[in-house]
This record gives sequence, C-alpha cells and structure tokens, in this order.
Amino acid sequence: MQDPSIKSYRKLDFEQNTAEWLSWRRQGIGASDAPVVMGLSPWQKAGELLLLKTGQQAERPANGYMQRGKDLEPLAREAFIRHTGIEVEPVCVQSTDHAWMRASLDGLSADGRHVVEIKCPGEKDHRFAASGCVPEKYFPQLQHILAVTGLGEIHYWSFRFDHTVLLKVDRDEPFIADLIEKEIDFWTRVCATADGLAAFTAS
Repeated sequence: MQDPSIKSYRKLDFEQNTAEWLSWRRQGIGASDAPVVMGLSPWQKAGELLLLKTGQQAERPANGYMQRGKDLEPLAREAFIRHTGIEVEPVCVQSTDHAWMRASLDGLSADGRHVVEIKCPGEKDHRFAASGCVPEKYFPQLQHILAVTGLGEIHYWSFRFDHTVLLKVDRDEPFIADLIEKEIDFWTRVCATADGLAAFTAS
C-alpha cells in the first residue's frame, strides 16, 4: 500500500457516461472489467470483453437494473455523505504504473484518502451485504480500485431506500497481485488481437 499523499494515479477531466468516457474505458481495463478478467462475473465472459475492447462488439445498452443503479447513484452518494460526513465526488482515475489500468470511481474525497463504491442492488445482494459480506462478483472490482488508488481500504455502500449498509473492505495484497497478473495477460491479448486486426485490415 502506498502513502495516499503519493498518488499512484492521475485524474481525468471528463465526465462519466459521455462519449469521451466510453472511448477511454475501451482503451483500458476498468474496475467493472476486473470481475470478468477474474472469471467471477455472472454477466460477461472474458471472450466477450475481448471483442468489446478490440472494437469487434458494441457496448451493450444499459438494462433496467443498470439504469436503475445509474439513476439512484447521486441519491446514494448524498446518503453516504450524510451518513459518514465524508465529502466525495465521482472521478475517473488512471494508474501511473499501468496506463491501461483505470477506474471510474463513484466517490473519492478531495484529499484522496477515502473512496466509495456504491451499489443499489437487488434484495439478495443487499441481504448478503447486511450479513457483513460483499458479494463475490464485486470483490475484484473493489480490489482493482484499491490497486489503482493505492489505498488500504474502500467503503462499500449498499443503498436501498428503506435500508443502507456500509462495509469497509481491506486491501488484499495477494489477491491484487493475482489480479494484476491476470489483467496484464488479458491486456496483452487485447493488444495482440488489435494489432492482428489492424494488419489484416491494411493487407
């Protein structure tokens, strides 16, 4: 873990959910891609993510569940701020060690010492959080964020209007080492595939 005063990342000036943001996401591995790379995503396989990153497949439109999360995120963030007293804002960050390693953060404090991942989940995932555990499918996402920011813990905020759960998830160094190794392998495949496609198109 790094001293949070020594930044292991740089902030980007564009807003999330814009065309510029989508282009930036495609040019690297984001936190939401980490569960896919680790084989823990119930929604996407690594092969599908490879097609997306190499421009062979378009972004899937947000389904109702995803749109609900986007719509509720500002309310959930304000609830987190009221609950903790920690002012956070959404921001995009990019690793200075691995430029392809990126994260669209739901909330980062101005001093860079506090980061939050917001979920507006269904009843099953929220119940799991209420029992004190983060759903396994989200754990790589949290550790990816900690890898990029260099922080030692992340706030996991499970938000529902009738009930909220706040968990603090510690940095897991062995998991992060494995995660980075797998992400390097995956990004190498992305680059090799993109180069092959470019060579084929040019021939």
